[in-house]
Amino acid sequence: MAGQDQINIEPTAANVVALVDALLAKAIDAQASDIHLDPTGSELVVRFRLDGVLKELARLPGAIAENIIARLKVLGGLLTYRNDVPQEGRIELPRQRSSQVSDLRLAVFPTICGQRAVIRIFYQHDQLSDLAQLGLPDGILRMFQAFARGHQGVLLLTGPAGSGKSTTLAALLRYIMDRWPGKSIVSLEDPVEIRVEGVTQIQINPNVGLTFPTALRSLLRQDPEVLMIGEIRDDQTARIVVEAGMTGHLLVSTMHSGSPVGAIVRLLEMGIEPYQLTSSLWGLVNQRLVRRLCPACKQARGEGTYGPVGCPQCLGTGFRGRVLLAEAIQMDSRLRKAVLERADTEQLQSILAGQGHVGIIEHARQLVANGDTCHQELVRALGLDPQDL
Repeated sequence: MAGQDQINIEPTAANVVALVDALLAKAIDAQASDIHLDPTGSELVVRFRLDGVLKELARLPGAIAENIIARLKVLGGLLTYRNDVPQEGRIELPRQRSSQVSDLRLAVFPTICGQRAVIRIFYQHDQLSDLAQLGLPDGILRMFQAFARGHQGVLLLTGPAGSGKSTTLAALLRYIMDRWPGKSIVSLEDPVEIRVEGVTQIQINPNVGLTFPTALRSLLRQDPEVLMIGEIRDDQTARIVVEAGMTGHLLVSTMHSGSPVGAIVRLLEMGIEPYQLTSSLWGLVNQRLVRRLCPACKQARGEGTYGPVGCPQCLGTGFRGRVLLAEAIQMDSRLRKAVLERADTEQLQSILAGQGHVGIIEHARQLVANGDTCHQELVRALGLDPQDL
């Protein structure tokens, strides 16, 4: 077995239970966000997602692949005799691990080579529960705090999947709870990823008709003061979010967009009228997560920059942990006028540039100068041409 030294258990059918337990323990110790088990026919490839990037850990014999998946199904409460349909479940952890991990979610899917399994791991990151500890630039932190003091408007977080949007929103809700404990705060999520004490959290379930639009309409009649919508996925949800932001609600949500102005243009394309958008949208934050250079082995590369090397502490990746990149815009008179005139992305970017907007690339350059990350990681995470840096 490739990578057997990482697990130290003989990969045989008799050792499947111990092998699965060791894989879960190893992933948690390494702070992996996901475990991928991919069948190839002759092998079962085990990979961990470390700091957003998949790293191969081991190749187990194909002869025990189904045994391993069956064991995971047992732990996840799935049907072990159904190998032809996708299944999803949750794995209960031993009590000693419950302080580290809040949830383990298992998804099994049939392929032509056998069953594929992915385990998503949700951690208890106490240090990330505080808005001030997320690593946001000072200006953006003050923007979040100003929004929290308000009583009406929509704040949108943009960025790809896995960019930390849910963590940021959870920290913002905790900030509001701590300073205004009497407020009614409700969230709609699919799924609920982070538990926030004091917030009424509702998990969307389309199978029984509980969709974002349906739940949001009903919740607006339950006197909430702050609403968190996990994601704006369609024009129907977008319209209700905008209307809520115009009628005395503080609302936060996310969108998959590459930039703040891209989110504005997308909302207009969804059929939101410009006057509604300018009346409800308070601001937008665009964020990414990039890998932090491992402090134990990073190496100076000249001109004040550092590069990855790899050591046992980072499992040879050269990186350990992640750091937040962010940019933000707050709606002002010039932006509102441009939106009312249905300005395109290029025109909106031009307005921001004229106002001295600090973009996400400028923040990235600062992190490189501080030795937190490196150019090659920014190229990977942001999809940039190296010359842009």
